Amino acid sequence: MSVKKLLHTRFRVNDLDRSVKFYQDALGLTVSRHHTSPRGAQLVFLSTPNSAEEIELCQLPAGATPVQVQADLTHLAFEVDDLTAFTAELKAKGYELSDGPTRTGSGSLIAFIDAPEGYEVELIQRS
Repeated sequence: MSVKKLLHTRFRVNDLDRSVKFYQDALGLTVSRHHTSPRGAQLVFLSTPNSAEEIELCQLPAGATPVQVQADLTHLAFEVDDLTAFTAELKAKGYELSDGPTRTGSGSLIAFIDAPEGYEVELIQRS
């Protein structure tokens, strides 16, 4: 027996609106739905082009312990067609890379940008 498929990955955030804006503006993701969980958390699901899996952003109710993301804990990775052009577009929108671009051993080009809470987002231009 095995699982059928990956549906979504959750990232807890401190400021839901700021995080949603980042994923929409910087990466072009779209909100597929937004609701309140039975425990009172605000949830926003983001869709990625050409992927069935979603990213769930979760902001707990007031009074919850703030999110403090540990360095190199986790990251999301997105493929882009042209990393140089994508980076220029990010810069024009006011976003800076936190690392890279770097050529990998396989010939791909990678770079990183940090989401508001410090989650890393890897951008990959395959060779």
